[in-house]
Amino acid sequence: MSSPRKLTPQEEARLAQVRANFQERRRVSESLEGIGTRIGVYSGKGGVGKTTVATNLAVTLAAQGKDVALFDCDIDCPNVTRVLRITEGPIQNGEKLVPPSRFGVKVMSMAFFQDNEDEAIVWRGPMIHNAINQFLHSTEWGNPDYMIVDLPPGTSDAPLTVMQTLNLDGFVIVTTPHELAVLDAKRSINMIKKMNLKVFGVVENLSGGVFGTGGGQALAEDMGLPFLGALTMSADYTNSKKPASLESDAVGAEFTTITEALKVQIAAIKPT
Repeated sequence: MSSPRKLTPQEEARLAQVRANFQERRRVSESLEGIGTRIGVYSGKGGVGKTTVATNLAVTLAAQGKDVALFDCDIDCPNVTRVLRITEGPIQNGEKLVPPSRFGVKVMSMAFFQDNEDEAIVWRGPMIHNAINQFLHSTEWGNPDYMIVDLPPGTSDAPLTVMQTLNLDGFVIVTTPHELAVLDAKRSINMIKKMNLKVFGVVENLSGGVFGTGGGQALAEDMGLPFLGALTMSADYTNSKKPASLESDAVGAEFTTITEALKVQIAAIKPT
């Protein structure tokens, strides 16, 4: 009986990489196993208010008595900490990082690890992939009812990494009424569908005024998706102390409408 063939150095390296990837996925899975529902907030275009929607959605759910975590996955341009006005970073607890909390929401973001928030983070795909995985398995998330994930915009490597790693339950798509934003939002929906993942629905941000209205609802109808609600363009979002949904009754009512519509979609896949 012949002895097993000795692996070449290249084969050994590939096998070691497979083992490392498996261990990494296992650590991430173990870190996230206590989370109830994982919701990605996503857009095909930057600047449509994805972070604004993610943060206000998170604080609205927290105000309703839910345990909520917010993960800022926009590694290049992390803005969640600025919107929430949170300055204290995570605390080291053994090998884990305990995320700080603001307005009842636990927050983790690349911004905590920048010396200067004006600094440009110029990383290629593999570095972004490693950073996201590191955050996921190093953070003590606890057992939140919801994790809101603020994804990077576009359809390239960074959002793809998030989709493949986090096993998200579904996505909230953010668009403005503008034609180009709607087109890019459609591209992001098609990317999600190619990944065989679920879209919970569409939110139209910056609705009314010079941007017009109706683009988000038309997109939802065209793609056969629920329309979760519209967010009116308002000066209330310029408040520098609190997210607008906590400061303005009108904005708060809009986000309450969206969260209730979102819960209906979640219940359809996770009946209680």
